Amino acid sequence: MISAVQAEDVANAATSFLKGSHVNSPQGESVGNLRIDTTIAHPARRYDYFLGGKDNFAADRASGDRILAAFPTARTAAMENRRFMHRAARYLAGQAGIGQFLDIGTGIPTSPNLHEVVQDIAAQSRVVYVDNDPIVLAHARALLTSAPEGATAYVDADLRRPNDILTHPDLRRTIDLSRPVALTLIAVLHFIPESDNPRELIAPLIHALAPGSYLTLSHMTYDFLPPAAAVEANQVVNAEAFHARSKAEFATFFDGLELVDPGIQLVSEWRSEDEPESRPAPIEVGCYGAVARVP
Repeated sequence: MISAVQAEDVANAATSFLKGSHVNSPQGESVGNLRIDTTIAHPARRYDYFLGGKDNFAADRASGDRILAAFPTARTAAMENRRFMHRAARYLAGQAGIGQFLDIGTGIPTSPNLHEVVQDIAAQSRVVYVDNDPIVLAHARALLTSAPEGATAYVDADLRRPNDILTHPDLRRTIDLSRPVALTLIAVLHFIPESDNPRELIAPLIHALAPGSYLTLSHMTYDFLPPAAAVEANQVVNAEAFHARSKAEFATFFDGLELVDPGIQLVSEWRSEDEPESRPAPIEVGCYGAVARVP
């Protein structure tokens, strides 16, 4: 839960963006005259809608409702995807001993956020968040505050320009790429069609990681839908800029890396032994997840 002061900070920051005025980071950096186009659905705000948040607009809700019509358990999938992120982060910060995280496709902060999870295990952990939606930036500046022993930073950038991410001064000030880093792209790559060469987009990011780093991915799939339902879902979901992939296609994102046990699983099943409730059926989730080590 966030405090009343934090909530007011978020509201003020978001309002400033909507008016096109300047917003300053905690470091005093101006992020410019940015405006939010509320007429076009954005993945971060649609995901917020699926998670029951309030930081979304009519276009995001309309897009979400079209997806829910074709895939009624999309909210279940979103929740399970987020739980997977938490479990993977705990594994990386705990068992794998990773102290640096680069999270691309951050989305609107929903507590516990990645830095809260990992800093609860190792307070000195350092986290860089990356997204390209101004409203995410507004929330990030207000809420993504580090434990005193660690650090967080937010980079306003797009996965389609990986070098902009890797060379950004805020990233360079926060994490040391010569040491192991956990790169996380949670529910991101299914927004990149094959025509945009998603594997080539993430290749510079992976190549920039030191040996002993890790890659965490999750990705939607139709593998568990009946063929007719998959065709219907594909017609709707493609119109909303989603691109589902099979398990075999998802596996190619990990070529050259060492998958961590239990390998590629539904996000609801990956190391889920300690989840308190029964696991949803595969058809309700439709999302793969995996963690792999950079040799």
